[in-house]
Amino acid sequence: MGEFLAGMPWWVKWVAIPVIALFVFGGLIASVVGFLVGLLFKVLLFVALVGGLVFVVRKFMASSTSKSDW
Repeated sequence: MGEFLAGMPWWVKWVAIPVIALFVFGGLIASVVGFLVGLLFKVLLFVALVGGLVFVVRKFMASSTSKSDW
């Protein structure tokens, strides 16, 4: 690959080829990024829901044990 691009100007290596790659693989890149963002959102939502559930259960258990002490 090095010999293939050896005689090319810098803008071909650093501008034209990445632009062509984005044009050709842009849909794939967008799909992968969208999937990763969606997965991250679902993981964060899961963590928040489990944390909320643990908080509510501990709060309920603490209030029910304090009432039974009376």
